[in-house]
Amino acid sequence: MKKRIKIKGRLRSYLQGSIAMGILLSLVNLVIYIMDYRSGLLLTGALLIYFLVIFMMMFYNKPVIMNELISFATQYGQIQKRLLREMAIPYALLDEGGKVVWSNKAFESVIHKEKGYCKSISAIFPTLTKECFPDEEEETEMELEFEDSEFSVKMKRISLKDMTVNSEIFQEPNYKGFLVALYLYDETALKIALRENDNQSLAVGMIYLDNYEEALESVEEVRRSLLIALIDRKINKYIASLDGIAKKMEKDKYLVILRKESILQLEESKFDLLDDVKTVNIGNGMAVTLSIGVGLDGLSYTQNYEFSRTAIDLALGRGGDQAVVKTSNSITYYGGKSQQVEKNTRVKARVKAHALNEIISSKDKVLVMGHRLADMDSFGAAVGIYRIAKSLERKAHIVINDVTTSVRPLVDMFQNNAEYEEDMLINSAEAVEASGNNTVLVVVDVNKPSITECPELLRTCKSIVVLDHHRQGSETIENATLSYVEPYASSACEMVTEILQYIKEGIRLRIEEANSMYAGIIVDTSNFTTKTGVRTFEAAAYLRRNGADVTRVRKLFREDALEYKTKADAVSQAEIYRGNYAISICSSEGVLSPTVLGAQAANELLNIKGIKASFVMTQYQGKIFISARSIDEVNVQVIMERLGGGGHMNIAGAQMEDVPLEEAVRVMKRTLDTMIEEGDLT
Repeated sequence: MKKRIKIKGRLRSYLQGSIAMGILLSLVNLVIYIMDYRSGLLLTGALLIYFLVIFMMMFYNKPVIMNELISFATQYGQIQKRLLREMAIPYALLDEGGKVVWSNKAFESVIHKEKGYCKSISAIFPTLTKECFPDEEEETEMELEFEDSEFSVKMKRISLKDMTVNSEIFQEPNYKGFLVALYLYDETALKIALRENDNQSLAVGMIYLDNYEEALESVEEVRRSLLIALIDRKINKYIASLDGIAKKMEKDKYLVILRKESILQLEESKFDLLDDVKTVNIGNGMAVTLSIGVGLDGLSYTQNYEFSRTAIDLALGRGGDQAVVKTSNSITYYGGKSQQVEKNTRVKARVKAHALNEIISSKDKVLVMGHRLADMDSFGAAVGIYRIAKSLERKAHIVINDVTTSVRPLVDMFQNNAEYEEDMLINSAEAVEASGNNTVLVVVDVNKPSITECPELLRTCKSIVVLDHHRQGSETIENATLSYVEPYASSACEMVTEILQYIKEGIRLRIEEANSMYAGIIVDTSNFTTKTGVRTFEAAAYLRRNGADVTRVRKLFREDALEYKTKADAVSQAEIYRGNYAISICSSEGVLSPTVLGAQAANELLNIKGIKASFVMTQYQGKIFISARSIDEVNVQVIMERLGGGGHMNIAGAQMEDVPLEEAVRVMKRTLDTMIEEGDLT
């Protein structure tokens, strides 16, 4: 077999070089024959001896050379195999199904298996499945934890197609088999060092006292300095225990510098500083509450500071008494278990009214919209803004698409009414066509872009005003020219009523407008029983002075027999989950506005003793609408935020898409279970 082997390349040229030289000498010999016959004969004899020796050497030495070459190649392959076997990097070959074909000593040491282990790699590393294998010539990388070590895994696909060419074993010409080369790089020490370095990075925090002025007013004057000192001591001592620095910037504001490791401790304790400060009591009738905003994981200290500014704004916008941690990728909320105290002063309302006056006066047209499937509060607030725009002699439109049964009586008061223009109410398509650079968009009763009546208007209108009383979430309307979000307000109609009183002297509401806004307040306060403060009654009194008819408004809330029965069925079939949470389903068959009935049923369920919160689910327009209600023991806003929704502490909601009604109930129960286990619910 060795004799049949043909040599090629440089080795062949080297071995055939002597023959080439012999041929050259033969040509020289011919020339010498011409010059001298006897000299030519002599050289011919020498050439014959030369060729004889050359051919004898080639005949006897070629097998020896081939034997040496094969021996060298074999030894070289063995050396390569031994080096690969003893390579310090854990290495293994896997077949198409993930079965270990071959591994080196380092790999066997990692997995604690003997040589010859040939089971599936998934039996050792469950996360390494066939789906993780690379495609074609790609190289796949992933992170892997095994025992106490962390590895970076690299996998490369090795095609076996070339192996079948001219093979006497395989007959398949298009064989697509492959092996996977797997490398494990131990990065445990690197990851520990990176985590330690990350934990030592600085985070910026801000602490605001929510009710500083109100708390001081609730205590005797001689004790006020003591109250302030105790709060300062409580905050400074708490931050110092975390190896941090707290610097008082203003009478009710602190700047905090902490390590990220300390922030993780705060998150584990659910920011118990929020509850610790409430224990400060020297006779003050009102407990002091805090808002905390933390920024971390930014690219610079400046970015962390900006994150903390955004976080504290979110905490205050959501009602205070909570902590918000913002990173470049996420926002996390903690606390928020206390009701926000109503501010007695109207200074902020007056300032916002003057700003709104200037914005509307500078534009030619005003578009007003609320949230999708508008309720009485949303529509009533829109009517109030419409009156403001008309009093400033500006063209105005209210954007509304689907008119629910609850809003229909209000809409009927304005449609076919000679006192109002025919295009007072328009749909989304007409609104987009009417919008432009010289148009101001006023959004009422909502600050979440995705659930507004027409999200496209937020992109087409340059000037945007937001008026809302819901607590802010992660998704907010950005780049608003004016934003007035007050969670303490009972309703959007209350906020607009206050603005009306400062927007222009002598402004007068028509009866239809006063009735609409009065109805909005009644809906969101459940007949002045929920979130009702002094300013709520003052707003209602202003509307009464402008002609609001209580009897007529009451008639607006009457419902037909089918709706009443549907709501009653939802209440009667409610499941009391874990002894404190009422969960029910509201039917949508034959009902025009089932979501409204679901909300009303949720309110009714709170009248049952022992119920801390109620959740009613309604299937409507291909979605599951969840209405969540509570009185004072549970913050339903944070529960709904787990499901992608939001709202108030006592009134919140969420929507689910592509989920069956039964699965939505199970998701609701799992969410409650999780929050109870994590300590967010008691």
